[in-house]
Parts: sequence; C-alpha cells; structure tokens
Amino acid sequence: MSFCAFSKDYRERSFTSVENEFITKYLPEASGDAVRAYLYGLYLCGCAGEFDGESAAKMLRLPVKKLVDIFGFWEECGLVQVLSRDPLYIEYLPVSAAVGKPKPIRAEKYLEFNRELYKLLQKAGKDLRPYEHQRILEFLENNPMEPEAFLLVVEYCSKKDGAKLSSSHILNKAQKLVRAYKFTYEQVEAELADFNVHEKELSRIFTLLGIYRKPQDGDYDYLAKWDAAGVEPATVIAAAETLKKGSLATLDRLISELIEKDVFTEADAREYLERREMLTGVVFKVARKLGVKVQDPRPYVEEYAEKWLERGYEEESLLLVAGLCLRLSYGFAEMDRLLEEMYLGGIVDEAGVKEYCLARDRQLRLIGSIQSVCGVVKKTQAALDMVAVWRGWDLSDEMILEAAKRSANAGSPLAYMNKLLSEWKRLRITDPASIPDREASVPARTPSPIKSEAAIAADERSERERFYAARRQQAMRHVERAQKIASEDEEYRAAEAEIKRGEIELAKAEIFSPENLPLLEEHMREAKMKRANALTRLNLSERDFVPKYVCTKCSDTGYLPDGRACDCYQKS
Repeated sequence: MSFCAFSKDYRERSFTSVENEFITKYLPEASGDAVRAYLYGLYLCGCAGEFDGESAAKMLRLPVKKLVDIFGFWEECGLVQVLSRDPLYIEYLPVSAAVGKPKPIRAEKYLEFNRELYKLLQKAGKDLRPYEHQRILEFLENNPMEPEAFLLVVEYCSKKDGAKLSSSHILNKAQKLVRAYKFTYEQVEAELADFNVHEKELSRIFTLLGIYRKPQDGDYDYLAKWDAAGVEPATVIAAAETLKKGSLATLDRLISELIEKDVFTEADAREYLERREMLTGVVFKVARKLGVKVQDPRPYVEEYAEKWLERGYEEESLLLVAGLCLRLSYGFAEMDRLLEEMYLGGIVDEAGVKEYCLARDRQLRLIGSIQSVCGVVKKTQAALDMVAVWRGWDLSDEMILEAAKRSANAGSPLAYMNKLLSEWKRLRITDPASIPDREASVPARTPSPIKSEAAIAADERSERERFYAARRQQAMRHVERAQKIASEDEEYRAAEAEIKRGEIELAKAEIFSPENLPLLEEHMREAKMKRANALTRLNLSERDFVPKYVCTKCSDTGYLPDGRACDCYQKS
C-alpha cells in the first residue's frame, strides 16, 4: 500500500482527463450507457481505495452482466483490456494507441460526396485505390470538417499538383486546416484563396533565389510570419534580390536581421541592404588581405567594418593597413587595435594612411635586416615602435645595423640594441666610424657595466635554451629520417591510417557499443601486424621512431620531472 494518497476533498476538486480522439472517433458511435460506463471507469482509475464492478454497476444503475458486455465492446475498440470478468477488472489503454474495430462508415451518408470527389479526380486524371478512398472517408468521420470543404481541398491540391496528386497530400492539407480550426466551406475557401493570392509572390521569390520547384504548404508559413511581423512584401523581394541565391530559411535569417534593425519598408530595406552589401564586401576583402577565412561576415561587419568606415577610413586605406597587418601576422582584432592607435593619432585620410604604411614598411624592411644579423627578432608592433623611436633619435639605418651586429649574441637583442643606441645618442655619435672602442661593444667581451644583472641572466637563460634545443634537434634527426622513409611507402601509410581509424572506433565503442570491442580489437591487431611487416621490409623498427636523447634523465629538456634543473648542462 502506498504511503501517501489524495484527500477526499482533493479528489472531489480534481479533474478527469478524456482524450479528444475518444470524443471525435468513439463517442458518437457508442451508446449512452457505454459512454457513461467508460467515463465512470476512467474517473475511478484516479480514485484511491477499493471499488469493485458490482459497486460500479449499482452506481450506474446497470446489471453487472451488461457492464461486462459494455467493457467487452470497449476492448474490441482497443480502449481497454479486460483482465478478469469475474470479478470484473479493467485496465484502460491510451486512445491514441487503439487498433480495434473502426467506427462504422455508412456508405449512403457519402453518396453525393463520392460523386463529386470522383468528378474532381477524373478531371485531374487521377484514380484512388480503395484503401486511399477509405482513409478519406475515415478522415471525414473522425474530424469536424464539412464534406464540401474537403472537396475544396481536393480541388486546390489537384490544381497545384496535377498528375502528381496524391491522397497523402490531400489529407495532410486537410489535417493542417483542421488544426487551424478551419472546418466550414467558407473558412476553407477563404484560407485557400489566400494561398492562391500568395502563390505568385512565392514564385517570384523562388525565381530570385534560384529555387526550381513549386511552392509547398510549408513555404507559405514564411510569408505569414513576415507579414505578422509587419514586413512589406516589397521588402521581402528586395531581400531576395540581394541574396540572389539560397533557400527560404536563408532569406528568413536576412529578414529577421531587417526586423531586428527596425527595417520594414522597401525604401529603408534597400538602403540598409546596399550598405550591408558594401560592408560585407569590405569584410571579405580585408579577410583575404589578412589571410583569414570568414564564413559569416555579420559579426565582423558589426564589430569592425561599421566602426572603421564611420571613422572615415576608406576601403583602399583599410586594404593598405590589412596588407601591413598580414606582414605582422595580425588578425581582425589586432588590426582593429592598430586602427584605434592611428585614429587617436589623427591618421585617417588616405594620404595619411599611405604615409603611415610606407613608414611602417620601411621599418619592417629594417627589422628584416636586423633579423638577418640577430636571427631571433620578431616583427611585432613593439619592434616597429622601437625602430620608430630610434629613427626619431636621428640615428641612421647604418647606426641601427651596427648596433644589431654588436647585439647578435645577446639574449634579448632589441633590448641590448636599445642600450647601445641610447648611449650613442647621448654621445651624439651619428657615424659608425666614430664609435669609440668598437670591440668593447661586442656582448661577448663587454664588461659588466654595460649589462644589468637581468640582462646577464636573460643571456644565460637564452644560451641554456639554445644548448638543449640543439640536443633535441640532434635526437630528432634519425626519427625524421625514419618517418620520411616510412611515409613514402604505400603499405605503411595504409596500415597507419587503419590504426588511426581503429583508435577512434575503439574509443566510441567503449562508450556506445561495448559489444563491438572484441571485433574492433581484432581489426586493430591485424592493422598493427601489417604496419610491423611494412617496417621490417623497410629495415626499420619501432625504436627508430623514438628520439635518442643524450640525457635520459631530462630527455634533453634541461629540467627533471620534479621541475629542478638538470645537471647535464655544459657551458661552452
């Protein structure tokens, strides 16, 4: 027995739910006593406590035998299951799952309907099979739609589909109208007339979007949605003309964007779409210059392009800056920060942007020359700014490159160059030949006053990193050689690909289908055997794909697993 139950007051105030399908399909054909018994039994299902068949029959003023016969009828309909007749015990089933005897259809009731249906089908050159005709009559029996209204649906579908007319399409259309509470001839006529009015509009939209099919019922839902939002039909056409290609779903996303921007009229839409197309073009052009792939341009338009153009930057200027950013390995965000700095500095017009980009280009060329000497200098905004400062000190490129030569062995070449150049600026030295004691400036021989403790520590750290990098490179050489030989062998490549696929399938099987694991593991073993045979033929082994480190303690990284520095480092 359950530990909780509804109180009597609660039960008296609650409700008994009856499925609508019972009311539409079964109630009209059942006797009054059968309906009373079904509903009363349904009510008793929700009541706690004992209530036998005799008590129910007494309450309904029916003989017990008749009550048993009534539930036998409902069992034939598939609505209940009689588990016991003496004593009577009933189990109610869902009405939607009922597969019992169908509601009887009186043929004489549909004589006139059948004649008109036959005429419409004959005109369309379509014959219905007996089971299709039966489905139509069952629909009329189970739904409140008038037969004359249904004939309108048949006429509409025959005109729309022609030789492709099907009973499924007719019934689907009728079901949709019933769900929209369109039952009478007048209601259905008005609804279908609205479809016909909008068919030309949809056909034009289809032509603009390159859709080569006839409008379907679901397509009209888009028109209804846009109309309900207050979008003019001409606005929809303008949006379709802008897209030129796509689906109704794509067009719906664009119109949703117009609604979001409070654009409803054709004039406003064309103005907005023209600017949107221009901004989108700018985004794609800048993306190509940056070497960035953009799929949805809208976020870039809203975050970057609109702001840049509103600040007065022209398209050509933006492409010049994008070309500069490509050389700096910048994306949209970095380019936006650069334009922000330019804007704050008053560099907006085309001439100013050209001059700025040319200056940056010269700086980049100089950094390239510095790289050829130092090797580890990166082309960053900070490096460009530093070069600009040096040039602002009236130091020539020769002086800057001379400082680069003297900083080649430093841990932080730019920082060391800055120290040298600032010293030369202080001494007002403008010619490399005038630099006193040139050899004293070479980092390897420079005494401590030139370098701070931080600079010395940075140099030592850089030297240590170069030492271990060289070791690791040496350890990887024979691995790269083995990989090159193996990758050129077709049998090895096929086995390797099979192993990778097998690893993925094994991971999935462990979660979703453990029963497949033995078979997949067998396939994996076979693939590994093929790989081993290929390696043997190539005079290779699995050991050839493992780096041979000089120090096995730190694997030539310089650091032990616990984070301490390894003692294998040897200063040159």
